[in-house]
Amino acid sequence: MRDKFLLWGAIILVVAWAIAFLIKADWWIPILLTIIYAVGVYNVTQSKHAILRNFPVLGYFRYFFESISPEMQQYFIERETDGKPFPRNQRSAVYRRAKNLSDTVAFGTQLEVNHRKYEGIKHSIYAKSPSEELPRVWVGGEQCTQPYHASLFNISAMSFGALSDRAQISLNRGAKKGNFYHNTGEGGISPHHLEGGDLCWQIGTGYFGCRDEEGKFNPDLFIKYSTLPNVKMIEIKLSQGAKPGHGGVLPGVKNTPEIAKIRHVTPGVTVISPPSHSAFSNAAGLLRFVQQLRELSGGKPVGFKLCIGDTKEFEDICVQMNVLKIYPDFITIDGAEGGTGAAPPEFSDGVGMPLEPALIFVNKTLNNYNVRKKLRVIASGKVLTSLDILRAVAMGADMCNNARGFMFSLGCIQALRCNTNNCPTGVATQDKMLIKGLDVTDKSERVYHFHKNTLHTCNELIAAAGRSSYEEVDASMFMRGDEFDHLADLYFPDILGNVRQKTRM
Repeated sequence: MRDKFLLWGAIILVVAWAIAFLIKADWWIPILLTIIYAVGVYNVTQSKHAILRNFPVLGYFRYFFESISPEMQQYFIERETDGKPFPRNQRSAVYRRAKNLSDTVAFGTQLEVNHRKYEGIKHSIYAKSPSEELPRVWVGGEQCTQPYHASLFNISAMSFGALSDRAQISLNRGAKKGNFYHNTGEGGISPHHLEGGDLCWQIGTGYFGCRDEEGKFNPDLFIKYSTLPNVKMIEIKLSQGAKPGHGGVLPGVKNTPEIAKIRHVTPGVTVISPPSHSAFSNAAGLLRFVQQLRELSGGKPVGFKLCIGDTKEFEDICVQMNVLKIYPDFITIDGAEGGTGAAPPEFSDGVGMPLEPALIFVNKTLNNYNVRKKLRVIASGKVLTSLDILRAVAMGADMCNNARGFMFSLGCIQALRCNTNNCPTGVATQDKMLIKGLDVTDKSERVYHFHKNTLHTCNELIAAAGRSSYEEVDASMFMRGDEFDHLADLYFPDILGNVRQKTRM
């Protein structure tokens, strides 16, 4: 293709200029062809892109279509049940609930209900009327002097920097109206978090917002922010599901002077959080740090967040709880299916334990060490729908956090560009032009309605199952497709039995 372009391009160029000189008109055509040919010659001589070197000019179409691949996939290829990480039908349900529209669907389910992976709730013929009161949970153990009455469903950790200022303001105003908490993420408390909504302040390995010049924990700065009335809980981030064992990344293009001031870092540079904490290095140190933060904050609930990996490490934490008599007020369990703005694919795809087995393991271990009743367990990791919330509760969670669902309520279209600063909806970017497209008044209302309508559907589901409260939600409420397979094996005769017997003979 390269040789043909150079040969036929030169011929066409000569002919075009000759005709232009003869008729003395339409000079723009040979000029345009000359520019295209010059670009093609440059493509042939450059050495960085093999596609352009072999297919001059035409190779640009490949890069163009690659750049709009997510949109092409969503608009022209995806079915309602397709799409990753979240299928179209789940995204659509969030959009409708956020807009306070009817979230009903017509003509029946599109799911493969006879598939092994199908999960459903066992309804009761003695269904109850759903409660209009949205569920709440007290957080704060015996060592906590300022317990917090939290919603069952809250906004998971998303930092200012990863999300835009208008996105954070919208989330916080929606949390204020709906009376649920907004996790700050590990990027520190920004002015955009202080719109009146309750906060769970997350302390990551970079100690952003409470760090000294060397990046170590600064107790004085911690006291300054932890004693703010808006801060209701403090969460120590050990790891997150999307990249457990890997530090966080704030690209330099997103590290504006404003963000750098909040985080106490240098603006314009890519900021990488360490993979582990410098304030402690073992289970006993972690629990002493929990106690220190609880005392410095004036007795507010303090817990930690982690994705389960080496199960022995979590068991060691439980052992040290009883040895030191220090108990966190909550533990947030993040599943390997959790999301992030930027992570190496090997970490997102192949590191960490998924949420469901992690919840089962954590609850069993906490009960084995007689500490389960002393703390709350919070589930995080693709807990998007009402069914997801009830499934997490059935597996042992007291509460649930979600990030990407609330991003959808802000208008996120799952463009998969969070790490590029080119989010088209102004949610996950620091580009001022793109951020202007996000209207705070409208989006804060959508955040509020998504939360309210999702929990209302939770109430309808447990009522349909004949349960009166969330304390009655357990695994016996659910049925799974693999149970149907087993039932079919018992019911249908083994018509190949005689064939196998003859084969043995």
